[in-house]
Amino acid sequence: MVENRVILHAYWLSSCSWRVRAMLHAKSIPFEERPVDIVKTGKQLTEEYRAINPAQKVPALEIDGVTLVESTAIIQYIEDTRPEPKLMPDTALQRARMREICETIVSGIQPLQNFGLKKHLGTEEKFLSFTKYWTERGLQTLNDLLAKTSGAYCIGDQITLADICLVPQIYNGVSRHKLDLKTYPIVSKVYENLLKEELYQATHPKATKEKLKINL
Repeated sequence: MVENRVILHAYWLSSCSWRVRAMLHAKSIPFEERPVDIVKTGKQLTEEYRAINPAQKVPALEIDGVTLVESTAIIQYIEDTRPEPKLMPDTALQRARMREICETIVSGIQPLQNFGLKKHLGTEEKFLSFTKYWTERGLQTLNDLLAKTSGAYCIGDQITLADICLVPQIYNGVSRHKLDLKTYPIVSKVYENLLKEELYQATHPKATKEKLKINL
């Protein structure tokens, strides 16, 4: 018998975790979130967690009797197995544009914001300077891409996987680096539109922190 319970192993402030949290909410999939403190206690580095995710990162999702890791693989699996409501555009070109945006975020911005880089860059100042540079470069790329595709959201007026990826990363850039999104007007417009959606209000890190009663 396949286990019906869905368990998300995540860190409340992790952008990758927020992607999966938002995806589960968008598909109305009930789930339990189990906190993994990757900053203070380093729970992800324990052997117990390694048995869940060999990469010792967040998120990991237990669903349909299996455990999946890597947020983009997880959200694509959810889309493939729970196609309604649809979070993929209708045409091949629109889907390619969506993937351009997703890849810019998950390959060109997020890894270069990762807290794990801090110990390799020596000081907090060097880490923040490095991540700010690459975030700004990525945002300019996004702004140019969205000029071709956006309506209210990344791809016209339909929420897609691109939006699932975009909001957490922009939030990271704004909250961590105090970036002024006026420099990226199209990114800013899409981001502000999406933040008004119940999907992002319900899964926002602040709402998650309060729900899980996480004390810093």
